[in-house]
Amino acid sequence: MPLTPRAVLSNAKVLSALQKAWIDSNPGVTGGHEEGGFVVKNVDESLGVIRWLKGTQDTIEVPPHAGCKMDNLEIVVPFHTHPNTGGDYLQEPSETDKRAVRDDPDLKGEEFVGEFVISQATIYLVSRTGQIREMDNTQSVFTE
Repeated sequence: MPLTPRAVLSNAKVLSALQKAWIDSNPGVTGGHEEGGFVVKNVDESLGVIRWLKGTQDTIEVPPHAGCKMDNLEIVVPFHTHPNTGGDYLQEPSETDKRAVRDDPDLKGEEFVGEFVISQATIYLVSRTGQIREMDNTQSVFTE
């Protein structure tokens, strides 16, 4: 049975990893940097997280992921943070974020459900087609 974005976001291990990425990104008006990773399906069908290298103020490099796999594990959800809350920065997913998901031929696996973008107020989902959906309030999810 395929996973849903809600099921992935409700997984305790994934939630903990997303919260750690958010904290590691040093969110605030200045000084933040993007953090990200892949939520993957482990051999035993559980979910795991593989973090990416630290990004810069408003970009992050996605590692190679041929065939929608990382370390030979199926990618379910990539994620990254938008930690800069100053007026010059978008909190919602950018056009680049949307195109990156929609146009990446290596993000078309069976288990792939979209990409999470974590901002100060909202966790967004960028769907396979590049559409944006608000998944949840960031702070309420991280304090549950």
